[in-house]
Amino acid sequence: MKRPRKVIVIGGGLGGLWSALRVAEAGFQVDLFSLFEVKRSHSACAQGGINACFDTKGERDSIWQHIVDTLKGGAYLANQPPVKSMCEEAPGLIQTFERMGVTFSRTAEGVMDLRLFGGVKNRRTVFAGASTGQQLLYGVDQEVRRQESLGRIQKYEWWEFLSLVLDGRDTCKGVTAMNLRTLEVKSFRADAVILATGGMGQTYGHRSTNSTNSTGAAACRAYRQGAWFANTEFFQFHPTAMLGDDKTRLMSEAARGEGGRIWVPQDPEDRRRPNDIPEQARFYFLEEWFPSYGNTVPRDVASRAIWRVVHEMGLGVDGEDKVYLDLTHLNPGFIEQRLHAILDIYRKFHGSDPVHEPMEIYPSAHYAMGGLWVDFEKDEQTGGLKFGSQRNHATNIPGLYACGECDYGYHGANRLGANSLLSASFSGRVAGESAATYLLGLQDDLLSVPEQYYESEISRQQEINRSLTESHGTENPYSLQRALGNLMSSQVGVVRDNDKLRQALESLKELEQRSMNINLQETSNWSNQGLVFSRQLQEMIRLGQVITASALARDECRGAHYKPAFDLTIPENTYPGDPAYEAYRQAWKRQNEDWLKTTIASAGKDGPTITYQPVDLSVLPPEEPRDYR
Repeated sequence: MKRPRKVIVIGGGLGGLWSALRVAEAGFQVDLFSLFEVKRSHSACAQGGINACFDTKGERDSIWQHIVDTLKGGAYLANQPPVKSMCEEAPGLIQTFERMGVTFSRTAEGVMDLRLFGGVKNRRTVFAGASTGQQLLYGVDQEVRRQESLGRIQKYEWWEFLSLVLDGRDTCKGVTAMNLRTLEVKSFRADAVILATGGMGQTYGHRSTNSTNSTGAAACRAYRQGAWFANTEFFQFHPTAMLGDDKTRLMSEAARGEGGRIWVPQDPEDRRRPNDIPEQARFYFLEEWFPSYGNTVPRDVASRAIWRVVHEMGLGVDGEDKVYLDLTHLNPGFIEQRLHAILDIYRKFHGSDPVHEPMEIYPSAHYAMGGLWVDFEKDEQTGGLKFGSQRNHATNIPGLYACGECDYGYHGANRLGANSLLSASFSGRVAGESAATYLLGLQDDLLSVPEQYYESEISRQQEINRSLTESHGTENPYSLQRALGNLMSSQVGVVRDNDKLRQALESLKELEQRSMNINLQETSNWSNQGLVFSRQLQEMIRLGQVITASALARDECRGAHYKPAFDLTIPENTYPGDPAYEAYRQAWKRQNEDWLKTTIASAGKDGPTITYQPVDLSVLPPEEPRDYR
């Protein structure tokens, strides 16, 4: 009897669940690994909605406009064919979610309701109140549970991915993973592996909106075994995050899309309560600087505007790093219905009610546009790998796929709001289908892979655990992560400078050395959380080096990567046709000749090695600069 083919999926968010579902539906076995119950995956934290063109508001929206907005919003850095496919398939994906039981918000007439999000002029965002990600995750999980009941999927919840198992040809043939309760390290054989492990926001520590499990450690482990990272310098800072001592919490872009306004007092010495400050004493800077889009400019533009108001103009509220996000002028019943989830978060953690008093917000590390490099195919002439046209989510390691936020594929230099749930779902589906196709073409049998590859990898991981557990160093891992977050936020943040980036690289190397001198103060072989965290911390520091080295190498301003020394500013009061504007556009085109390319980071002996690859511009040649005025 022929052994059934098997795929291992790492990650239980939307990307991982969609991958597992498509592989199982193709008739193959799936082992699904997650750090916790899949319903707690970070996809549940996405609040505002998911983009798809339905045009139920009669605004003459189109799929083509969705494509244009996404490519322009990403400063033209995304490879364009996969973006085109994603936008074209978005409406059908939403209808599939509906058939899974997801209840999207609807108008009184019963048609799909839509809201406005940043970087667009048409209402295109489908939503389920302000907990859309949670509803989508639960919908797909029900389908996965059905496959689980049929014996096609087996879940390993509370297990952590530690490494790939590569055979003698450097082909991925399984993984090692650790039971987070017993700390047992085991190997698992598979014909292919799909990484869907989410973002790396915890590289920025408590100054990130991400869950404490969004460390990027899994992707970094694959990187150190030969997988490539792409475009990691492009890290999105969400403009509207609620500050906190423990962490920052996302206040969805839906708040701006539903009419929220961002402002500061015109007088930096004005210490009155916000409701006591009259309209004429308020500075609605986004509306003044970007009249076409106002408060719904893209996230990178809004974050830099807030940075400018606070740090260059000295207008932060009460002299601190914060501005107001105001909903008080909107109908209380309306915003309660549309934004209930985020209003509850703010009430709980801030202690005031956004219905009656403006929220205090500031940009916070939120989303990695970069991630594992994907879309390779076999070169029939050389037998090696080349940049593929199939868009199949394969990495440069044969047998390894990546999807969701841990890949780099759809957002270029900046992600438009509500495209994250779309890209996670779409890429997960594509990765699952591609892995199934890969299995159909396999000639070798997994049982022929010598056991030594699995045993040696288990021994290597056990030795790492032993050395950390028995270490009697002087460093506290939690203090080191606090230092890492402060370093990344201050020197690799919204605004960047080459001198500070060089200093950051040196500091990160020092932190890496210090992370080898940890004292866990706990030797337990059962549920040792200090051990688990310390291993993740070391990967976060290495990720910080990849992000910083990529940022240092790119001397331009594009999307979320902003170096004032290389900025090309649109001349004031000029528009297309003006000589000054046309001169600016020509300078922008010359800059594209140098920098419209994908950053590739590979693991070198002394740190990341940076190279570049061209961007596929076959759908929309970048003729016009981004202009949101």
